[in-house]
Amino acid sequence: MSQKEALLKKVKELEVGFIHLQFTDIMGVMKNVSILTDQLDKALDNEMMFDGSSIDGFVRIEESDMYLWPDLDTFTVFPWTSQPKEARIICDVYKPDGTPFVGCPRNALKSVLKEAEEMGYTMNVGPECEFFLFNTDEQGNPTLDTHDNAGYFDLAPIDLGGSARLDMVNVLTEMGFEIEASHHEVAPGQHEIDFKYADALTTADNIMTFKMAVRIVAQRHGLHATFMPKPRFGINGSGMHINLSLATLEGKNAFYDEVDPMQLSATTYAFLAGVIKNARGFAAVTNPTVNSYKRLVPGYEAPVMIAWSASNRSPLIRIPAKRGNSTRIELRNPDPSANPYLALAAILRAGLDGIKNKLTPPDPVVTNLYEMNDEERSLNCIDCLPGSLFEAVQELAKNDVIKGALGPHITEKFMDAALYEWKKYSAYVSQWELDRYLRKF
Repeated sequence: MSQKEALLKKVKELEVGFIHLQFTDIMGVMKNVSILTDQLDKALDNEMMFDGSSIDGFVRIEESDMYLWPDLDTFTVFPWTSQPKEARIICDVYKPDGTPFVGCPRNALKSVLKEAEEMGYTMNVGPECEFFLFNTDEQGNPTLDTHDNAGYFDLAPIDLGGSARLDMVNVLTEMGFEIEASHHEVAPGQHEIDFKYADALTTADNIMTFKMAVRIVAQRHGLHATFMPKPRFGINGSGMHINLSLATLEGKNAFYDEVDPMQLSATTYAFLAGVIKNARGFAAVTNPTVNSYKRLVPGYEAPVMIAWSASNRSPLIRIPAKRGNSTRIELRNPDPSANPYLALAAILRAGLDGIKNKLTPPDPVVTNLYEMNDEERSLNCIDCLPGSLFEAVQELAKNDVIKGALGPHITEKFMDAALYEWKKYSAYVSQWELDRYLRKF
C-alpha cells in the first residue's frame, strides 16, 4: 500500500471531515486552505491550487497561480475538534511548472539542509518556547492583565495558568509531541513548554504547530496566549532558545570529541565561529520585529553580547554540560516571533560558513558580561547584537552568507516588510513620548 493510499484509509477510519492544508508566509504567519475529505485525493496528487498574490511576500498578481504539495508525514488530527474531526497536513509551495517556489520558507530551509547534507551533516534542533498568558476582556480581546503573580518554577495555586498549561501538554502529546518539561517562567503570566529535539525541518514544523495549539487551548480557558517577545515593560521577555547539534550522515554526534579538553570537536569550534561571525547578520531573521529589540536589552536575562561560554548564561551562546550524544550548543537570542524555517536556515548556514572556511572562535568568556563596561568589552573584542530592527536589517543587507540562506526573493521581500514596519513604528507617537514631552516643552 502506498503512503497516499494508507493516508486516505486512515482519514476514513478516523472519520475526519475536514483537512487543513497549511503553509507559512515569509513573516512566519501560518496560512491554510481548508478542504472536505472528498477533495483529499486531488490534494495528495499536488493539484490543489491557490492565489499566491494574496499572500504577503509571495508573487505579483500576473504570476499568482501556486500549488500546495502536501508532506504526508505531517498529517495529524486536531484533538480539540469533535465530529466531524479536523486534521492538517503541512505543505510546500510549488510553481505551476512543478519547481519549488523560492518564496516558500519551508523550501528555503530544505535548500540549506541539502547543502549541509552535501557536506556530510544533518542538524538536530530542540527549541525552548516561552509565551505569556493574559486575561481577556468581556469581548474576548486580550488585555495585559496576567492571571497570576507567580515566578520561576512556581506551582499552583500561585501559578493559575497551570491548568491551561497542563491541557496544552496533553493536546500536544496527542498530536505526537514528546514533552520534556513545562513550567512557569520568571515573569508573571509567562510559561515555557519544551519538547524533544528532532531534525531541523520537523522541529520547524513543530514550532508552528506548537504556537497554533497553545493559542487555541488558551482561548478555551478564556486566556490569550501571545508569543510577542516583550509585551510588558519592566519584566523579562519571551525567548526561543535554540539547542542544536550536527550529526554525521551515519547518525553520530559531530560536536563531540572526548579527547578535547572541553570534549568539543573541531567541527563544533568552526560552527561556533561561523555563528559568532554572522550573528549580527542573522539577527533580523531570528528577531524579526520592532518589539524583538525591547527584549534584547541588559538586565532581563536576554543576550546582548556576541560571545560564548561553557556555562555562563550571559553570552549569546552557551554550551550545556551534557556530552556524548547530547553535545550541543544553545543559541539564546532567537525569539518566538521568528519564522522558524528561516531562522533555522540562517543559523545553520552561519555555522556551515564557519566549517567551510575553518574559522576559529574567540576564547570563551567566564565572567558575567552584564557586569562588563564598554571599555572591557572592547578590550576583549566582544561585539553586540543590533540594537534595533533597522540596524539588524542593515546588517542583513551586507551579509551574503545569510542572504544566501534566504535566497534573493525572500531576502528582498523580508527586508521590505521589516523596513516598512520600522518606518510605521518610527512615525508613531507613543505614550512614552507623550508622558515625557507633553508637559516639558
